[in-house]
Amino acid sequence: MDDYAPPARALVDTMTTAAAAEPGRAVAFQGAPGAYSHQAVREAFPNALPLPCFSFEAAIEAVQNGRADCAMIPIENSLHGRVADIHFLLPESGLSITGEHFVRVRHCLLGLPGVARAAIGHAISHPQALGQVRKRLADWGIVPRAYPDTAAAAALVAATQDPTLAAVGSRLAGELYGLDVIAEGIEDADHNTTRFVVLARHPATPEAGQPVMTSLLFEVRNIPAALFKALGGFATNGVNITKLESYLRDGSFSAAEFYADFEGAPTDAWVARALDELRFHTKWVRLLGTYVQARRR
Repeated sequence: MDDYAPPARALVDTMTTAAAAEPGRAVAFQGAPGAYSHQAVREAFPNALPLPCFSFEAAIEAVQNGRADCAMIPIENSLHGRVADIHFLLPESGLSITGEHFVRVRHCLLGLPGVARAAIGHAISHPQALGQVRKRLADWGIVPRAYPDTAAAAALVAATQDPTLAAVGSRLAGELYGLDVIAEGIEDADHNTTRFVVLARHPATPEAGQPVMTSLLFEVRNIPAALFKALGGFATNGVNITKLESYLRDGSFSAAEFYADFEGAPTDAWVARALDELRFHTKWVRLLGTYVQARRR
């Protein structure tokens, strides 16, 4: 946390101390206080104690060692696709996906109190955020500068007290660091949304009748039409796959691993049949969790 500006470090210390006193209420997230992951925690767990962590790995480790009850991890964005490499983070972690949450990302131009937009010369933020507001900043003649974290960028603006410098981040970040929202909703696309998953030490047990998702990983065999054969059972049994991504691991180009989300639970008869066929045509299948849908597909 030493990389954060003093205003962020002070909040990190306060929030870490509070979480340490009640780890059962703590929810870990990656980033400085005021990050969109922090916003996701506040929306999904309003009574929780947010625990800021410097990296995704640190957030997962906080759950593993009991310093947090669960972690909120972003995995995909409607504009920029994959965020966290969940296929690398989850398998060896021993954690399960127990929930999901969607955050509508509304970027703000954050500056020192009383500063007008015309006075802003540079805006700092995470490269993904800057890419999402590229056209708007260009129209205003504001030069973008990359920074590792949106909320940490807001903290830096507060620390430097430079009236020509602004940050691109959440309204929450502006509130935490005493900055004005010079403009809100400056993203170039109005569908900008990030999907988060909740990771916990024990799998979820959704109540019967609730719409659920299941996430899994699998590796196909190195044979012709391997993926077609592996997923054939989902088609014949009417199981809706909502997400499918391929990955290459350990420098091997011979066979791909896949991450998939689909509607339904392994205890559903039609899903069980699809999974049986998937296992027959793959090297291995690893279930990551079944959880209630935050949004109907």
